[in-house]
Amino acid sequence: MMDQLYFAAEVMVNGLMTGVMYALVALGFVLIFKASGVFNFAQGVMALFAAMTLVGIQQGQIPFAHLINAVFGTHLHNFGWTVPSLLAILLTACVMVLLAFLIEKLVLQHLVGQEPIILFMATIGLAYFLEGFGDVMWGAEIKALDVGLPQGISDTVDELTLNWLGYGFFIDRLDIWATVIAALLVTALVLFAQYTKQGRAMRAVADDHQAALSVGISLRFIWVMVWSIAGFVALVAGIMWGTKSGVQFSLSLIALKALPVLMLGGFTSIPGAIVGGLIIGVGEKLFEFFAGPLIGGATETWFAYVLALIFLVFRPQGLFGERIIERV
Repeated sequence: MMDQLYFAAEVMVNGLMTGVMYALVALGFVLIFKASGVFNFAQGVMALFAAMTLVGIQQGQIPFAHLINAVFGTHLHNFGWTVPSLLAILLTACVMVLLAFLIEKLVLQHLVGQEPIILFMATIGLAYFLEGFGDVMWGAEIKALDVGLPQGISDTVDELTLNWLGYGFFIDRLDIWATVIAALLVTALVLFAQYTKQGRAMRAVADDHQAALSVGISLRFIWVMVWSIAGFVALVAGIMWGTKSGVQFSLSLIALKALPVLMLGGFTSIPGAIVGGLIIGVGEKLFEFFAGPLIGGATETWFAYVLALIFLVFRPQGLFGERIIERV
């Protein structure tokens, strides 16, 4: 019985670390939703594009090499050098900022004042464009991502828990680093949104585009800023998930995991994204541990969505979301 309890505690710890990563992905959605009032369907693909760009820069790969070779019959692949991980991350962050400028200039600027559904459809188109553009630019094959983060079971955690509890916890060092980095980034984003002038301007833009413009808030600056932050969040998420499972199409599906997190926490709440991520992370791990063997396993693929559906029935705005009242 005690062994099962210790194992459940280990599962809960792993769930908390997974939940922090879910919260990080969800924050990218919340920030853009607060600034534009639209759900950014492209957030998951942005993580995939950022990870593909990082690997390409690291390996010194020639952009569009496959297309150039097909058109001109050449055999180009690499520049012949590799780029250090830290420099590659900085260059990729610059690419994501440039992407934010292009999105604002070519897409958002033409949609000021439009209905949210129009903006949502624009992000769907953006998602499929980025996915195809990334494949053409860097190739569609599965790529290994390594930025120097330690991996493997943490002997330190195993020894500490063995000494304290008499039972060793098998925790991956990559999960520990990912949790720490994600927690720091989440904290920084919360402080930015709540206590800075730009954060208040972001909330004003979310309430009413035209009213924000009338009081001197630069809609263009806010959108570029928010999409740049969302791009950086996507880069961090892409690094963590890409290091763990490789850079491949399934990486873009992490956006789907953020959906139930947002439904629980509320689409407009940064604290809600954090709490929702932790609830989903711990809940799906514990449910798989206790109920999985009884019903055949694989519950992690659907548990979060069932929980989110229950919340939608009884509390549609989520735990921290704002109740919207319309008078007709």
